Amino acid sequence: MHPSLNPATLAGLRRPRPYPAVTVLLPTHRREPDNAQDAVRLRNLVAEAKERLKSDPAVAREQRIEVAAQLDRAVAEIDLVHAEDGLAVFAAPGEHQVWSLARTVPSRVVLSDTFLTRNVVAAQAAERPYWVLTISADRVSLWSGTPERVTEHKADGFPLTRSLEDPDAERKERIGDLPSTYRDEQTRRFLREADLSTASVLRAHPRPLFVAGEAAALSLLDGAGTVIKEAGRVPHGGLVHGPADAVWQAVRPFLAAQDKSELDSVLHELDAAQGRRHYAAGLDEVWQNVTTDRVRLLAVEDTYQATVRDDGGHLVPADPDDLDAVDDVVDDIVERALDTGTQVHFVPEGALADRGRIACALRY
Repeated sequence: MHPSLNPATLAGLRRPRPYPAVTVLLPTHRREPDNAQDAVRLRNLVAEAKERLKSDPAVAREQRIEVAAQLDRAVAEIDLVHAEDGLAVFAAPGEHQVWSLARTVPSRVVLSDTFLTRNVVAAQAAERPYWVLTISADRVSLWSGTPERVTEHKADGFPLTRSLEDPDAERKERIGDLPSTYRDEQTRRFLREADLSTASVLRAHPRPLFVAGEAAALSLLDGAGTVIKEAGRVPHGGLVHGPADAVWQAVRPFLAAQDKSELDSVLHELDAAQGRRHYAAGLDEVWQNVTTDRVRLLAVEDTYQATVRDDGGHLVPADPDDLDAVDDVVDDIVERALDTGTQVHFVPEGALADRGRIACALRY
């Protein structure tokens, strides 16, 4: 995904723009033959956006030309060869952004005075990002992970490196005072430096953290700092240079265990809330509570989507062609929940089959 969706980035996306701010949403495909038509669909949606700009009497000619140019620049940056499941293109006077999403989106063009961000927010929440810190005595690398891949994070001082050469090693060896690599105080200081750098990244982009390294390296963590001391430990060395797939393969079993533990915890929370009658399930009940800021914890199945319309204060199923239909109400619920500080958990398909595929624990 285009830059990490931290609170500052999201606030920037949501701020009002001079009309027209254009949002183009496109469901994309990762593999052949499904991806064969993605480029055509993208051209068609962009052409639709330009036509709507042209036919909108509220859009001056200069604005239309400017926003159309921003759309063209955005399209030029898109690499559909490495597409994920959805694409969001934002264009407004003086700016454009492209977001690749690991979550499908409805095909849509919207002109407004803000960008339509709920699909980006929901995709980020569903991605369940994490960090992997790979450590050795002379190199510490940081990897940004999703359930399907990791990529090396080459910023914020990473990777950290140092030389293992000790100019006084020969004398120390003669007198029996040459410590092993992982008992050396310089190594401890090196890992403490890595801990400080990691803490800075986590403050800006909070995620679960795993640390991978040899057993001797991992044994140093308890005295090496605070952040890496509390991280999940992956006893696998030789990963500081990658490759990325090897890092991902090493952490996969620990991700699966973490996901199972999280799912068990979420289901337990829902059961407890149901026992206290602080509970709602099903699309309409959850909608009623999320719009009144009563939801403390929201659980929703990963693949759940629903097209509805508001029938006098209640949600009822609708045809996508209905003029008043909301075709992505689940993502709308997720964004509203995140806006009010609700814990949002995406769970595997079928995990909430007996709860209407969406359920929540209430604040009161």
